[in-house]
Amino acid sequence: MMKDAFTQLGSVIASVMFVWAIFQQYFPYELRRSIEKYSQRLLSLVYPYMQIKFNEFTGERLMRSEAYSHIEDYLSSNTSMQAKRLKADIVRNSQSLALSMDDHEEVADEFEGVKLWWASGKNISKMQSLSFFPVTDEKRFYTLTFHKRHRDLILGQYLKHVIREGKAIKLTNRQRKLYTNSGSHWRNVLFEHPATFQTLAMDPEKKKEIIDDLVAFSKAENFYAEVGRAWKRGYLLYGPPGTGKSTMIAAMANLLGYDLYDLELTAVKDNTELRKLLIETTGKSIIVIEDIDCSVDLTAQRRNTKKKEDNEEKDPMQKLAKEETDSNNSKVTLSGLLNFVDGLWSACGGEKLIVFTTNHVEKLDPALIRKGRMDKHVEMPYCSFEAFKVLARNYLKIDSHHLFEKIHGLLEEINMTPADVAENLMPKSVHVNAETYLLSLIEALGEAKRANRMKAEEEAKEKESLGKGEEEKEKESSTTKETGTSKPVTNEATEDM
Repeated sequence: MMKDAFTQLGSVIASVMFVWAIFQQYFPYELRRSIEKYSQRLLSLVYPYMQIKFNEFTGERLMRSEAYSHIEDYLSSNTSMQAKRLKADIVRNSQSLALSMDDHEEVADEFEGVKLWWASGKNISKMQSLSFFPVTDEKRFYTLTFHKRHRDLILGQYLKHVIREGKAIKLTNRQRKLYTNSGSHWRNVLFEHPATFQTLAMDPEKKKEIIDDLVAFSKAENFYAEVGRAWKRGYLLYGPPGTGKSTMIAAMANLLGYDLYDLELTAVKDNTELRKLLIETTGKSIIVIEDIDCSVDLTAQRRNTKKKEDNEEKDPMQKLAKEETDSNNSKVTLSGLLNFVDGLWSACGGEKLIVFTTNHVEKLDPALIRKGRMDKHVEMPYCSFEAFKVLARNYLKIDSHHLFEKIHGLLEEINMTPADVAENLMPKSVHVNAETYLLSLIEALGEAKRANRMKAEEEAKEKESLGKGEEEKEKESSTTKETGTSKPVTNEATEDM
């Protein structure tokens, strides 16, 4: 019975193939197209599903489709557990192994209670080649299948959801970069700084305030669009050297997953190059200008311009020397930097933080650091007791010790930077004895206290000696005023002789 059934099935298939071959060869193309069109319409009445095809390349393989890339990232994260056959590869600039569906594999997905299916496909076609071996062209694609009654939901919300999630997954998995400028171009290396807010030596309340502000900024795209502002925010970090300004920037980048652009103003020729560098930056990035008061001569630039021009008119040689100096130095002006921070071009890319650091905030032009340009001013102070406890936890793995009270009192009297405190707590051997390093810190604080006392005594003595000198001068001047100046008495008789 089974043998007879297979024999009949083979005969039916052979008959169908014969009829199809005759149909293809002898029937006109227009008739065949009409029959296919009406057959598809007839099939659609009984087959209620729709399909959307997403090709890997667009424009005759000149460019990889962004939609295909985002769908690939989405499927690799959300549906790779369902697929029985996967492809694995280490993608460039990625931190981990990337998994994706193998060719001709199908997985299911669900969105708001609606079930749909994704399938990966590949078309292979032979191409003409001058070489002996034939060349094949592979065209990959994804096909989305869903019921036609959910057409509006899939074409609207679902596809937007897939693209948005794919972008987010790509940003999460990518290896972030640290850029620096060489003239008007950026060069980059991998950004691997380990700093986090958990290890940052800072008062916990102040730290939480900064974290909340950064997280709120990263989620405020719609808010910035509604109020008509570019999606960017300025941070001014100021304080003595060694208080952790650069570490704070690295922690900000690690918290938000942003790239870092370290802008060296002295390497920028003029305002035009500065604008070009800004255009080349991408979204989700932090643009940093460290020690901005030392980068170029921006301090009180407007106030000193007229004075320089007057001096040049009086001294032509000074004007010539200035022209020679300007040809070698950066010609970035304060106006150009202000336009860089919040001008029309500053909205390019979106989702950017602009961070300035300085050791002398009083030297900066008020127009540069006003609210709207530098929205949040963060003072990086000397090491407090709360910051010390973070460092002790980082370096010595302790949260309390009987020496903490003494260190607390010394830190209230002595100004010591977190960098100096960390150096005294840094383990110098494999076996860490916490008390040894705490005593080392106490000794360093004691030496700093004695040095401050000696300096204060020397200043007091110098002031006292200056005061005595001034008193003696006042006494001499008062004596001169009382006695007056007398001329030598001349003998008139002697003169007559």
